[in-house]
Amino acid sequence: MPAPELPPPQSSLPETAAHFGAHVLASAAARARDIAAATGGPPSVPAPHPISASAPHPISASVPPPLPAPAAGSPVPGAGLERILRGPSGLGTAGLRLVPREEAPASPAPQAGTPEGKPVPGLYHHPVPEPDPVRVEEVSRKIKAWALDEVALYPDDWEEQFDGFSVGRYMVGCHPDAPTVDHLMLATRLMVAENAVDDCYCEDHGGSPIGLGERLLLAHTALDPLHTTQEYQPHWAKSLHADAPRRAYRSAMEYFVRAASPSQADRLRHDMARLHLGYLAEAAWAQLDHVPEVWEYLAMRQFNNFRPCPTITDTVGGYELPADLHAQAGMQKVIALAGNATTIVNDLYSYTKELDSPGQHLNLPVVIAEREGLSDRDAYLKSVEVHNDLMHDFESESAALAAECPAPQVSRFLRGVAAWVDGNHAWHQSNTYRYSLPDFW
Repeated sequence: MPAPELPPPQSSLPETAAHFGAHVLASAAARARDIAAATGGPPSVPAPHPISASAPHPISASVPPPLPAPAAGSPVPGAGLERILRGPSGLGTAGLRLVPREEAPASPAPQAGTPEGKPVPGLYHHPVPEPDPVRVEEVSRKIKAWALDEVALYPDDWEEQFDGFSVGRYMVGCHPDAPTVDHLMLATRLMVAENAVDDCYCEDHGGSPIGLGERLLLAHTALDPLHTTQEYQPHWAKSLHADAPRRAYRSAMEYFVRAASPSQADRLRHDMARLHLGYLAEAAWAQLDHVPEVWEYLAMRQFNNFRPCPTITDTVGGYELPADLHAQAGMQKVIALAGNATTIVNDLYSYTKELDSPGQHLNLPVVIAEREGLSDRDAYLKSVEVHNDLMHDFESESAALAAECPAPQVSRFLRGVAAWVDGNHAWHQSNTYRYSLPDFW
């Protein structure tokens, strides 16, 4: 049976998205003129949130140092102001930029030593520039030192897998507007800690669906601290050092709360609870040997997904999207769609890796094949279409929100989420140590 023809990535904006973009640019320019007239000067980029003098929950002797704030008026090191202002490209993203820009090359030339990898054919995505190699090297060095020296994350025989994850390249590519390496490290520690929980509690490094609820609950208290009686508080504090996932969660969250506002920290706790709820649903299906309906699987994936990562894009960027703007329904829909689309990217790139692992791993192609009676190949190609639909919805909803709410923080946050979406795909595509594509074309 011939392969269905998948639509190529679109290179031009529809009229409605272009209208959104023009509206946002005009509104942003007018707002900037109003601010300049009122203050006697141009509006400034928000500085990182002030760091508190003490850790919010000092449960260990070591206290993470505060983040250094970039000097006023200094350029963002490693990223380049032009690249940050340029913003993302593609359907619906005209409304996410505050200044006009030239279109980026369709296929940026890889630098020497860059991992090679082919994108999934027909997958809608945007090429991104190579992550700053200086930053990648520095983040990689710092995260490995943290993993080994601060939280004793993994034994010696896991070192190759840790290095192969290429988390430095991942996080630098996903957060091009981070003011400093220390801001990047906020996201990097959390990413590594989340993967430690997934691997050690759920997946192939000792994980099991049996008893997962208890493990996740106790680990979650490293993010959302227990407030109990004086008699029992020391028992809980000691438990946070009991295993690698809890040590990693505890340390990563301590660093994060020192840089974030209370609202940003609570937002992350909420999204981490969503993540853990998704883990539990997948574990329940595994215990029952049950393959869910496709819509049920997608519901689980809206919780068990990358959502905690783009939701902290403002903290990593050194500014804050106010709580009322973050909580509005339109923003929540955009963040959910971003998480859903990027997680299907993971399903597609990790497909052959999961097939080679023991037991049955649920991913979208597997569920579609089982529930809709399609061949493995056709189910995979349909999953590409599902991803593309989610991406188009993400971009059109982003453009609509930028037009409806042209506050500078909203536009900047939407640019950050779009950059995370593009960086996530680029990392999956390039990480040939972990991923390879099926032979379906």
